[in-house]
Amino acid sequence: MTRRDRADDESWLDREIEGSEFQDVRLRKRFAMLLERLWKGMGQTIPLAYQDWANTKAAYRFMDNDRVSEHDILSGHFQATAQRFSTTDGPILVLQDTTTFSYERERPELVGYAGSAITSAERRGRTKPSPQCGILMHSSLAVTTEGLPLGLTAIKFWSRKEFKDTAKKRSKVNFTRIPIEKKESFRWIENLRQSTARLGDPERCVHIGDRESDIFELFCAASELGTHFLVRTCTNRLAGDGEHTVAGEMSEVRVKGLHRIEFRDAKGRPHQALLEIRYRRLTVWPPVAKQRHYPPLRLTVIHATEYGDSAERPRVQWKLVTDLPVNSRADAIEKIDWYALRWKIETFHKNLKSGCKAEESQLRTASRLTNLIAVFCILAWRVFWLTEINRSAPEASPEVALTATEVTLLDQLVKDTARSAQALPLSRSLIKLAQLGGYLARANDPPPGNKVIWRGMHRLIDIELGYRLGRESCG
Repeated sequence: MTRRDRADDESWLDREIEGSEFQDVRLRKRFAMLLERLWKGMGQTIPLAYQDWANTKAAYRFMDNDRVSEHDILSGHFQATAQRFSTTDGPILVLQDTTTFSYERERPELVGYAGSAITSAERRGRTKPSPQCGILMHSSLAVTTEGLPLGLTAIKFWSRKEFKDTAKKRSKVNFTRIPIEKKESFRWIENLRQSTARLGDPERCVHIGDRESDIFELFCAASELGTHFLVRTCTNRLAGDGEHTVAGEMSEVRVKGLHRIEFRDAKGRPHQALLEIRYRRLTVWPPVAKQRHYPPLRLTVIHATEYGDSAERPRVQWKLVTDLPVNSRADAIEKIDWYALRWKIETFHKNLKSGCKAEESQLRTASRLTNLIAVFCILAWRVFWLTEINRSAPEASPEVALTATEVTLLDQLVKDTARSAQALPLSRSLIKLAQLGGYLARANDPPPGNKVIWRGMHRLIDIELGYRLGRESCG
């Protein structure tokens, strides 16, 4: 292998592995091999990625090792994310969300309970939902305000065995009196604390969540840590002097600006909406049962409501709450745009399920599955990063994302189209990579997405393997 080949091999994988912390150096070496093989066999099973029984069996043993956890696997990635964070300026958005991985098993108790679902057979007859075998994952993803994913900052896996009877408890107990540490929603606060500690600059972090994160304890935790939050609210809390509600206070606020947005609905159809923007700084009170434990907070409430009604779809209505100041229409629009980036973590979860095929694994226990999903998290992030850096930094050098060999092969394999010929350096190479995955690169096509980048990278890895073997055999 030439010196240039060795330099090419010092790829992004090495940076994600460098800070890994395992109890045994042999486990670290096995993890490095597993990550590399699964990257080169993206979306494939472990036997197909290895293609020999000895290494396949070693990979299975790694997944089942009591000394290996998802935090060991992601420890290097967490450090790499913190390094990327330190090289950026300005606020960084830490997106939080939960997703479920569902499985069918002969012994579902080895995996766990993830929820309830009504099957097609049950729809025709019984109405009682069937328990769903699976694992839940709550993750935090750091992204820039331009949408570039820097990496994961925290992750938590669990099943709902201990929370299975929560709905029944609600009818017997005042749920607001149960300590947050005993609730499933405590994961939001845990991830906020872990992310803040790992990134090391709490003032720059803005933790973003959907309506499930509308938790007063989370607001207090952010205040204690000196970090920030922006969540979509669903609770009409007491505000002002404690005799009014947030909704009552906001009903008195006049419209302070208009903002037109473009978006796509669940079926991918494009829409436009004109939003009326209202905002006010309020004193927000905790629930009555918790007022002895938590102080009232000065927060900013933003309401963005669509002007008029639409017969085609539900009316757009966002109610946001943040500890950040909002002093103008531009500030309010900035926070609305930040919250809109929350969808990025949904795309990351889609990469895990559609690209890595995490729900197709046949591993039989929860511990093995969580270790495998943790490995997949690194691969899914990398594909997501390749997709987004094409949009946020198209002028960068191609070597930022690809090796010199990969850039050379793309130039030889894929002819320039009218679009790629006019593109900036990095964008040109990534458009060619996407073309290997089926992207047409027509003049009016949107930028390539995760799926074509994923497929193109898979093909390029195979092509590079043949290229290296040909060079070695030909001298």
